[in-house]
Amino acid sequence: MRLAVLGGVAVTPERVIEDAGILIDEDGRISFVDTREQLEECEDWDDEIELGEKDVIMPGLINTHTHGPMTLFRGVADDMPLMKWLREEIWPLEERLDAEKCRWGAALAAMEALKSGTTCLVDMYFFMDAVAEAYAEVGIRAVISHGMIDLGEEDKREEELKESKRVYRKCHGMEGLIEFSLGPHAPYTCSEELLKEVRRLADEWGVKIQIHVAETEDEVKEVKREHGKRPVEYLDEIGLLGDDVIAAHCVWLDDKEIEILSERGVIVSHNPISNMKLASGISPVPEMLERGVNVTIGTDGCASNNNLDMLEEIKAAALLHKVNKMDPSATEMLEILRMATVRAGTVFSSEKIGAIEEGYAADLVVLDGSSPRLNPNHNPISNIVYSASGSDVKHVFVAGELVVKNGKLVKADEQEILENSTECAEQLTSS
Repeated sequence: MRLAVLGGVAVTPERVIEDAGILIDEDGRISFVDTREQLEECEDWDDEIELGEKDVIMPGLINTHTHGPMTLFRGVADDMPLMKWLREEIWPLEERLDAEKCRWGAALAAMEALKSGTTCLVDMYFFMDAVAEAYAEVGIRAVISHGMIDLGEEDKREEELKESKRVYRKCHGMEGLIEFSLGPHAPYTCSEELLKEVRRLADEWGVKIQIHVAETEDEVKEVKREHGKRPVEYLDEIGLLGDDVIAAHCVWLDDKEIEILSERGVIVSHNPISNMKLASGISPVPEMLERGVNVTIGTDGCASNNNLDMLEEIKAAALLHKVNKMDPSATEMLEILRMATVRAGTVFSSEKIGAIEEGYAADLVVLDGSSPRLNPNHNPISNIVYSASGSDVKHVFVAGELVVKNGKLVKADEQEILENSTECAEQLTSS
């Protein structure tokens, strides 16, 4: 069935189209995008959705780093430094996780993400087959990985690789929405042997790699003490880095490391709110962009953010670097929007995502033009980056399928997700 989306103001983000006409083919891809008048002159379709004159159509936002099931930990361990937070609060809670809890935590994450305008998650966590099933059922696109930590122990390394292989075989390509990636946690928690095997498998399977890099100053010191080099230099020396690597955080970088990231084509996921909340530092985003690094945006998990609202995240990213540089032009709104859409689209391999252009997957978000935050609409890009909230999301399409309609999930029962995820969270935190 060919579906036409008619009306509203489309932000592609390369151009703004008034009274838009977008045609979605049977395969869930965009086959035409221009004005309604142009669409009516040269195409036909089987069904249509009429939007309000002031509604804003934008590419689905792509969250390039999160831990979906950590929605269950929202608000349980706030206002603590990273390593104390991890070792004393989060890791002990994670020992109590099982597949059922991760399934419902992931369902809650997918619900929150979709309803606030995110159509793709890049997720590293545990019990990832259950997570993948939840994401596919709710209707969100995702790049998943089993988070691997071996701490130099051979038996643990083999267990982690075995689990990654199991998840890869079960989940890669699920429903056309789920892609598998390899997820070594960080250079300070993974042995060189594990990291080299990850690179070998990524090349063999043709999948992405997710890894935390240079999130804290202490991490940099630890890696230098252990390997004699800073984290990015070390990962490059052992051959891990490439354009298939998604490096989360990248806060504590020097000039040489920025150059390496640029030369290797690494996808950097900037997580401003999590980094601010944990006081990890401020990533050198303007410097990376100037050197041609592919910088994208992620939320991190709900235990350190504490939400998955990417519209909130892109505003934080836009403002943080202006005040840090004392320069209002340090980050520009179009570039920020591109970081959360078309730049981030490189995380997904089997479809082109992140833009409203012919040949791209129809991952679309419609913002409600009646929202006071979107009026007046002098500049739709400005309103998206500086004014909009996740609560302004009206409709969401993933692969051409309507998965949020008038602010409500279409494919899943919201009350069931809320009840089951709450029960799982209470089980985790009860003494």
